[in-house]
Amino acid sequence: MLGIQGLSFQDINTLLDLADDYVDQNRQVDKKSSSLRGRTQINLFFEASTRTQSSFELAGKRLGADVMNMSVSTSAIKKGESLIDTAMTLNAMRPDLLVVRHPDSGAVALLSQKVGCGVVNAGDGTHEHPTQALLDALTIRRRLGRIEGLRIAVCGDILHSRVARSNIHLLTALGASVRVIGPPTLMPGGIEALGATAFTSMREGLEGCDVVMMLRIQMERMTGSFIPSTREYFHLYGLDYEKLAYAKPEALVMHPGPMNRGVEIDSLVADDVDRSLIREQVEMGVAVRMAVLDALSRHLPNQ
Repeated sequence: MLGIQGLSFQDINTLLDLADDYVDQNRQVDKKSSSLRGRTQINLFFEASTRTQSSFELAGKRLGADVMNMSVSTSAIKKGESLIDTAMTLNAMRPDLLVVRHPDSGAVALLSQKVGCGVVNAGDGTHEHPTQALLDALTIRRRLGRIEGLRIAVCGDILHSRVARSNIHLLTALGASVRVIGPPTLMPGGIEALGATAFTSMREGLEGCDVVMMLRIQMERMTGSFIPSTREYFHLYGLDYEKLAYAKPEALVMHPGPMNRGVEIDSLVADDVDRSLIREQVEMGVAVRMAVLDALSRHLPNQ
Protein backbone atom coordinates (compact mmCIF):
# COMPACT_ATOMS: atom_id res chain seq x y z
CA MET A 1 0.00 0.00 0.00
CA LEU A 2 2.37 2.65 -1.29
CA GLY A 3 -0.09 5.28 -2.50
CA ILE A 4 -3.58 6.10 -3.68
CA GLN A 5 -2.36 6.61 -7.22
CA GLY A 6 -2.76 3.28 -8.94
CA LEU A 7 -5.69 2.07 -6.83
CA SER A 8 -8.87 1.45 -8.80
CA PHE A 9 -12.32 2.79 -7.97
CA GLN A 10 -13.21 -0.69 -6.75
CA ASP A 11 -10.05 -0.97 -4.61
CA ILE A 12 -10.84 2.29 -2.84
CA ASN A 13 -14.48 1.43 -2.17
CA THR A 14 -13.58 -2.07 -0.95
CA LEU A 15 -11.22 -0.56 1.63
CA LEU A 16 -13.78 2.05 2.68
CA ASP A 17 -16.50 -0.60 3.06
CA LEU A 18 -14.18 -2.76 5.16
CA ALA A 19 -13.23 0.25 7.29
CA ASP A 20 -16.93 0.97 7.81
CA ASP A 21 -17.28 -2.45 9.44
CA TYR A 22 -14.32 -1.74 11.69
CA VAL A 23 -15.86 1.56 12.84
CA ASP A 24 -18.78 -0.44 14.21
CA GLN A 25 -16.44 -2.99 15.80
CA ASN A 26 -14.39 -0.26 17.47
CA ARG A 27 -17.52 1.10 19.13
CA GLN A 28 -18.16 -2.20 20.90
CA VAL A 29 -16.83 -3.17 24.32
CA ASP A 30 -14.87 -6.04 22.75
CA LYS A 31 -12.86 -4.34 20.01
CA LYS A 32 -10.48 -7.18 19.20
CA SER A 33 -10.48 -9.74 16.40
CA SER A 34 -8.02 -12.42 15.31
CA SER A 35 -7.49 -11.37 11.68
CA LEU A 36 -3.74 -10.85 12.26
CA ARG A 37 -3.24 -13.47 14.95
CA GLY A 38 0.30 -14.84 14.67
CA ARG A 39 1.41 -11.97 12.42
CA THR A 40 4.18 -9.51 13.32
CA GLN A 41 3.85 -5.81 12.52
CA ILE A 42 6.79 -3.39 12.77
CA ASN A 43 6.15 0.36 12.79
CA LEU A 44 9.23 2.16 11.46
CA PHE A 45 8.84 5.93 11.70
CA PHE A 46 11.74 8.13 10.57
CA GLU A 47 9.61 11.20 11.33
CA ALA A 48 7.83 12.10 14.55
CA SER A 49 4.16 11.18 14.60
CA THR A 50 1.41 11.01 17.17
CA ARG A 51 -1.85 10.24 15.36
CA THR A 52 -0.54 8.02 12.58
CA GLN A 53 1.86 5.88 14.60
CA SER A 54 -0.48 5.41 17.57
CA SER A 55 -3.44 4.55 15.31
CA PHE A 56 -1.38 1.99 13.35
CA GLU A 57 -0.25 0.47 16.65
CA LEU A 58 -3.80 0.34 17.95
CA ALA A 59 -5.08 -1.02 14.62
CA GLY A 60 -2.54 -3.86 14.62
CA LYS A 61 -3.26 -4.79 18.24
CA ARG A 62 -7.03 -4.78 17.73
CA LEU A 63 -6.53 -7.20 14.84
CA GLY A 64 -4.46 -9.51 17.06
CA ALA A 65 -0.98 -8.81 15.65
CA ASP A 66 2.26 -8.63 17.61
CA VAL A 67 3.22 -4.97 17.16
CA MET A 68 6.69 -3.49 17.60
CA ASN A 69 7.42 0.22 17.39
CA MET A 70 11.01 0.72 16.26
CA SER A 71 12.62 3.85 17.63
CA VAL A 72 14.72 5.41 14.89
CA SER A 73 16.36 7.83 17.32
CA THR A 74 18.05 4.94 19.15
CA SER A 75 18.55 2.62 16.17
CA ALA A 76 21.57 1.84 13.99
CA ILE A 77 20.18 4.33 11.45
CA LYS A 78 21.46 7.10 13.70
CA LYS A 79 24.87 5.43 13.56
CA GLY A 80 25.02 5.71 9.78
CA GLU A 81 23.26 2.55 8.63
CA SER A 82 21.68 2.96 5.19
CA LEU A 83 17.99 2.54 4.48
CA ILE A 84 18.74 -0.57 2.40
CA ASP A 85 20.77 -2.18 5.20
CA THR A 86 17.98 -1.37 7.63
CA ALA A 87 15.49 -3.04 5.29
CA MET A 88 17.67 -6.13 4.98
CA THR A 89 18.04 -6.31 8.77
CA LEU A 90 14.32 -6.03 9.38
CA ASN A 91 13.58 -8.54 6.63
CA ALA A 92 15.81 -11.08 8.39
CA MET A 93 13.49 -10.82 11.41
CA ARG A 94 10.68 -12.11 9.16
CA PRO A 95 7.97 -9.54 9.91
CA ASP A 96 4.65 -9.86 8.11
CA LEU A 97 3.78 -6.17 7.90
CA LEU A 98 6.00 -3.11 7.87
CA VAL A 99 4.51 0.36 8.37
CA VAL A 100 6.95 3.07 7.30
CA ARG A 101 7.07 6.87 7.47
CA HIS A 102 10.06 8.59 5.90
CA PRO A 103 10.99 12.23 5.15
CA ASP A 104 12.11 11.43 1.57
CA SER A 105 9.66 10.89 -1.27
CA GLY A 106 10.01 7.41 -2.74
CA ALA A 107 11.90 5.97 0.24
CA VAL A 108 9.06 3.64 1.25
CA ALA A 109 8.74 2.28 -2.29
CA LEU A 110 12.49 1.63 -2.36
CA LEU A 111 12.38 -0.15 0.99
CA SER A 112 9.42 -2.27 -0.16
CA GLN A 113 11.57 -3.71 -2.94
CA LYS A 114 14.06 -5.06 -0.40
CA VAL A 115 11.71 -6.88 1.96
CA GLY A 116 9.48 -9.90 1.60
CA CYS A 117 6.54 -8.65 3.66
CA GLY A 118 3.58 -6.34 3.25
CA VAL A 119 4.52 -2.65 3.35
CA VAL A 120 2.29 0.32 4.18
CA ASN A 121 3.28 3.86 3.34
CA ALA A 122 2.52 5.99 6.41
CA GLY A 123 3.75 9.11 4.60
CA ASP A 124 6.83 9.67 2.44
CA GLY A 125 8.20 13.18 2.01
CA THR A 126 5.86 15.34 -0.05
CA HIS A 127 4.70 12.35 -2.12
CA GLU A 128 1.75 10.49 -0.58
CA HIS A 129 -0.06 9.64 2.65
CA PRO A 130 -2.62 7.08 1.46
CA THR A 131 -4.28 6.11 4.74
CA GLN A 132 -4.91 9.78 5.57
CA ALA A 133 -6.80 10.22 2.29
CA LEU A 134 -8.78 7.05 2.95
CA LEU A 135 -9.79 8.16 6.44
CA ASP A 136 -10.75 11.60 5.11
CA ALA A 137 -12.94 9.97 2.46
CA LEU A 138 -14.53 7.65 5.01
CA THR A 139 -15.27 10.60 7.30
CA ILE A 140 -16.95 12.52 4.48
CA ARG A 141 -18.87 9.50 3.21
CA ARG A 142 -20.26 8.64 6.65
CA ARG A 143 -21.40 12.21 7.29
CA LEU A 144 -22.74 13.15 3.84
CA GLY A 145 -23.53 9.71 2.45
CA ARG A 146 -21.52 10.17 -0.73
CA ILE A 147 -18.41 11.71 -2.28
CA GLU A 148 -19.45 11.80 -5.92
CA GLY A 149 -20.59 15.26 -6.96
CA LEU A 150 -19.25 17.05 -3.89
CA ARG A 151 -17.09 20.16 -4.18
CA ILE A 152 -14.15 19.85 -1.79
CA ALA A 153 -11.52 22.50 -1.08
CA VAL A 154 -8.04 21.64 0.20
CA CYS A 155 -6.47 24.80 1.62
CA GLY A 156 -3.04 25.88 2.80
CA ASP A 157 0.46 24.53 2.28
CA ILE A 158 -0.23 22.55 -0.89
CA LEU A 159 3.43 22.61 -1.94
CA HIS A 160 4.72 20.46 0.92
CA SER A 161 1.59 18.38 1.52
CA ARG A 162 1.49 14.64 0.83
CA VAL A 163 -2.02 14.73 2.31
CA ALA A 164 -3.16 17.08 -0.47
CA ARG A 165 -1.75 14.84 -3.20
CA SER A 166 -3.30 11.65 -1.86
CA ASN A 167 -6.64 13.37 -1.36
CA ILE A 168 -6.65 14.78 -4.90
CA HIS A 169 -6.02 11.29 -6.31
CA LEU A 170 -8.68 9.65 -4.15
CA LEU A 171 -11.44 12.25 -4.19
CA THR A 172 -11.28 12.80 -7.94
CA ALA A 173 -11.29 9.02 -8.46
CA LEU A 174 -14.55 8.88 -6.49
CA GLY A 175 -16.14 11.67 -8.52
CA ALA A 176 -15.63 14.76 -6.37
CA SER A 177 -14.59 18.15 -7.70
CA VAL A 178 -11.40 19.15 -5.88
CA ARG A 179 -10.09 22.69 -5.45
CA VAL A 180 -6.73 23.60 -3.95
CA ILE A 181 -6.31 27.02 -2.34
CA GLY A 182 -3.14 28.66 -1.08
CA PRO A 183 -0.67 31.49 -1.53
CA PRO A 184 1.34 31.41 -4.78
CA THR A 185 4.52 30.58 -2.84
CA LEU A 186 2.88 27.41 -1.47
CA MET A 187 1.19 26.30 -4.69
CA PRO A 188 3.24 23.75 -6.69
CA GLY A 189 3.50 24.07 -10.44
CA GLY A 190 1.47 21.55 -12.39
CA ILE A 191 -0.95 20.76 -9.55
CA GLU A 192 -3.89 21.04 -11.94
CA ALA A 193 -2.48 18.13 -13.93
CA LEU A 194 -3.53 15.92 -10.98
CA GLY A 195 -7.16 16.90 -11.56
CA ALA A 196 -7.60 19.79 -9.12
CA THR A 197 -8.44 23.42 -9.81
CA ALA A 198 -6.05 25.93 -8.20
CA PHE A 199 -7.02 29.21 -6.51
CA THR A 200 -5.01 31.79 -4.59
CA SER A 201 -8.10 33.50 -3.12
CA MET A 202 -10.12 31.95 -0.29
CA ARG A 203 -13.22 33.87 -1.38
CA GLU A 204 -13.10 32.49 -4.93
CA GLY A 205 -11.89 29.02 -4.04
CA LEU A 206 -14.41 28.31 -1.27
CA GLU A 207 -17.46 29.42 -3.21
CA GLY A 208 -20.04 26.64 -3.26
CA CYS A 209 -17.85 24.11 -1.43
CA ASP A 210 -19.36 21.28 0.62
CA VAL A 211 -16.19 20.45 2.56
CA VAL A 212 -13.24 22.65 3.55
CA MET A 213 -10.06 20.73 4.38
CA MET A 214 -7.34 22.82 6.01
CA LEU A 215 -3.66 21.82 5.97
CA ARG A 216 -0.85 22.41 8.44
CA ILE A 217 1.87 24.89 7.54
CA GLN A 218 4.94 22.62 7.37
CA MET A 219 7.68 24.90 8.64
CA GLU A 220 10.07 21.94 8.99
CA ARG A 221 10.07 21.44 5.21
CA MET A 222 10.60 25.09 4.35
CA THR A 223 14.03 26.42 3.45
CA GLY A 224 13.44 30.11 2.91
CA SER A 225 10.60 32.57 3.42
CA PHE A 226 7.38 31.12 2.01
CA ILE A 227 5.05 33.34 4.07
CA PRO A 228 5.66 36.84 5.49
CA SER A 229 4.46 35.83 8.97
CA THR A 230 2.00 33.41 10.57
CA ARG A 231 -0.14 36.37 11.59
CA GLU A 232 -0.48 37.59 8.01
CA TYR A 233 -1.01 34.03 6.78
CA PHE A 234 -3.96 33.61 9.16
CA HIS A 235 -5.41 36.93 8.02
CA LEU A 236 -5.39 35.80 4.38
CA TYR A 237 -5.74 32.01 4.54
CA GLY A 238 -6.60 30.95 8.09
CA LEU A 239 -10.11 29.52 8.34
CA ASP A 240 -12.43 31.57 10.51
CA TYR A 241 -16.20 32.01 10.30
CA GLU A 242 -15.84 34.96 7.95
CA LYS A 243 -13.99 32.88 5.34
CA LEU A 244 -16.10 29.78 6.00
CA ALA A 245 -19.13 31.86 5.00
CA TYR A 246 -17.80 31.86 1.41
CA ALA A 247 -18.60 28.12 1.26
CA LYS A 248 -22.04 26.55 1.45
CA PRO A 249 -24.00 27.40 4.63
CA GLU A 250 -23.72 23.80 5.89
CA ALA A 251 -20.11 23.24 4.72
CA LEU A 252 -18.06 20.90 6.92
CA VAL A 253 -14.52 21.51 8.18
CA MET A 254 -11.58 19.08 8.30
CA HIS A 255 -7.91 19.12 9.32
CA PRO A 256 -5.47 16.16 9.27
CA GLY A 257 -3.65 17.41 12.38
CA PRO A 258 -1.68 18.45 14.19
CA MET A 259 -3.40 21.83 14.14
CA ASN A 260 -1.70 25.17 14.56
CA ARG A 261 -4.60 27.07 16.08
CA GLY A 262 -4.65 30.69 15.06
CA VAL A 263 -2.46 29.95 12.02
CA GLU A 264 -4.43 27.59 9.75
CA ILE A 265 -7.69 27.54 11.64
CA ASP A 266 -9.52 29.50 14.31
CA SER A 267 -10.27 27.57 17.51
CA LEU A 268 -13.96 28.44 17.35
CA VAL A 269 -14.24 26.79 13.93
CA ALA A 270 -12.05 23.79 14.86
CA ASP A 271 -14.18 23.06 17.94
CA ASP A 272 -17.58 23.65 16.33
CA VAL A 273 -19.41 20.37 17.00
CA ASP A 274 -21.85 20.97 14.15
CA ARG A 275 -19.34 21.86 11.44
CA SER A 276 -16.01 20.29 12.42
CA LEU A 277 -15.16 16.67 11.52
CA ILE A 278 -11.67 16.79 13.04
CA ARG A 279 -12.38 14.44 15.97
CA GLU A 280 -14.24 12.05 13.68
CA GLN A 281 -11.19 11.94 11.41
CA VAL A 282 -9.11 10.60 14.30
CA GLU A 283 -11.67 7.85 14.99
CA MET A 284 -11.89 6.92 11.31
CA GLY A 285 -8.09 6.69 11.19
CA VAL A 286 -8.00 3.60 13.39
CA ALA A 287 -10.72 1.86 11.36
CA VAL A 288 -9.08 2.66 8.01
CA ARG A 289 -5.69 1.40 9.18
CA MET A 290 -7.30 -1.79 10.44
CA ALA A 291 -8.88 -2.23 7.00
CA VAL A 292 -5.57 -1.68 5.19
CA LEU A 293 -3.65 -4.08 7.46
CA ASP A 294 -6.42 -6.68 7.16
CA ALA A 295 -6.55 -6.39 3.36
CA LEU A 296 -2.77 -6.69 3.02
CA SER A 297 -2.62 -9.68 5.35
CA ARG A 298 -4.98 -11.64 3.12
CA HIS A 299 -2.31 -11.69 0.43
CA LEU A 300 0.50 -12.82 2.72
CA PRO A 301 1.70 -16.46 2.61
CA ASN A 302 0.31 -18.67 5.34
CA GLN A 303 3.37 -20.89 5.62
